[in-house]
Amino acid sequence: RLTSHVSRLTSHVSRLTSHIPRLTSHVSHPTSQIPYLTSQYLTPMHLEHLGIAVANLSTARELYAKLLNVAPYKEEVVEDQGVTTLFFKTGESKIELLEATRPDSPIAKHIEKRGEGIHHVAFEVKDIHVEMERLRKEGFRLLSEKPTVGADNKLVCFVHPKSAGGVLVELCQSQS
Repeated sequence: RLTSHVSRLTSHVSRLTSHIPRLTSHVSHPTSQIPYLTSQYLTPMHLEHLGIAVANLSTARELYAKLLNVAPYKEEVVEDQGVTTLFFKTGESKIELLEATRPDSPIAKHIEKRGEGIHHVAFEVKDIHVEMERLRKEGFRLLSEKPTVGADNKLVCFVHPKSAGGVLVELCQSQS
């Protein structure tokens, strides 16, 4: 079963990295020709975590602790999302396991429709409000008008997968 999870994870990472050339094709152009790369909007992003939907957090905790060779450092319930989260630190990024706490939660629906596996890719931003506005202007569909408080006391907002190459993208900002 571990081999199956690793194979699916490798496949998802491959699919995600195939978008990099398209997303970075503007790099050869001078910054001044790309309005959203001016200092007004420049908020560097980095991969904050991968969110992985799991049916059973206890089983997944054991599996990922063995796979990553590290113990989880935080477990948290996010009531308004109907989810229990469990975090593993992996270098500069994290793995977030997500287990539904109720049948109508987004994670329960995801598992019912697609099974366990990668749910979202999260990027840390300096100013989530500026990024949300920038993405709206670029034609991305956001799943909420305003950020909400997610796990780890971060402000979060999701970008609809239909406008992000089939990937659910989470923007997150640390709160002071």
